[in-house]
Amino acid sequence: MKISVRVVCAVFLTAAMLLVVTACAEVSVTPINSQTVASAVSETSKDTAAASGNQTSSLSGSLTLTGSTSMADVATALAESFMAANKDVVVSVGGNGSGEGPTAVNDGTAQIGLLSRDLKAEENPAVFDRYIIGFDGIAVIVNPASGVEALTTEQVSKIFKGEITNWKDVGGADSIIQCIGREAASGTRGAFEELIKIKDAAKYAEEQNSTGNVKQAVSANPDAIGYVSISALDSTIVAVKLDGVVPSEENVKSGDYSLQRPFVMITRTDTTEVLTAAFLDFVFSDAGMKIVAEDGVVPNPGRN
Repeated sequence: MKISVRVVCAVFLTAAMLLVVTACAEVSVTPINSQTVASAVSETSKDTAAASGNQTSSLSGSLTLTGSTSMADVATALAESFMAANKDVVVSVGGNGSGEGPTAVNDGTAQIGLLSRDLKAEENPAVFDRYIIGFDGIAVIVNPASGVEALTTEQVSKIFKGEITNWKDVGGADSIIQCIGREAASGTRGAFEELIKIKDAAKYAEEQNSTGNVKQAVSANPDAIGYVSISALDSTIVAVKLDGVVPSEENVKSGDYSLQRPFVMITRTDTTEVLTAAFLDFVFSDAGMKIVAEDGVVPNPGRN
């Protein structure tokens, strides 16, 4: 029997097609669409941002922080890091004392107030949300030429009340003590006078309007004594031991050093600003608390 060439070719072609169909049926293929890809990229971006401590790139606008000059360094460091992660955001830090914080937040010239003390009753604490970013020690400082390296709390109290007026009475040179303090609105002054128990009783030879000015005044005057944040200490002045305890971050953290106060950020309770909330979230993130610690402040990740 004769078989045509066309029939043979058709048989072979049919068999080949059956083999291909069978192979394809055994392979399961998941369709890939644009939504799946976008989701995967988004999750990867989030993971990368979280690992680096960055915020979302969609943030934009300006933010003003003002108040305590003792908090200027740590607030500026936090602001710079936040802006580095959010290129469309500008954060300004300023202030002339803790008293300016509540006033500025109330009148809308600042979104966040900086206080190196707690809110006072007359500042109407009920209208603010309060966030403690850390705890700072207040160091009693003297000029290196004073010859004094240690004092008791009682001696410091009597010096600033004018009951001890000569350095020789506390182990120093025979010269008249000159007390340098902060202006009335200062959170450092308020905390210092409250902790030393000399509220409204201190007698100052000079009142300065910033931490830096107090340091400069004491470093330039051999007979001077003053007080500044522990985070502001440097080699131009001597931080005395108080009741035998060195003013240091470690001793503030342990509670051994008695002259310490909170560093507080405040906002209006009714604020709904996304940028303000994002900045505070950053402050209390691991990256933010690391910056706080690096500035010599004992961090408080718990917010209150």
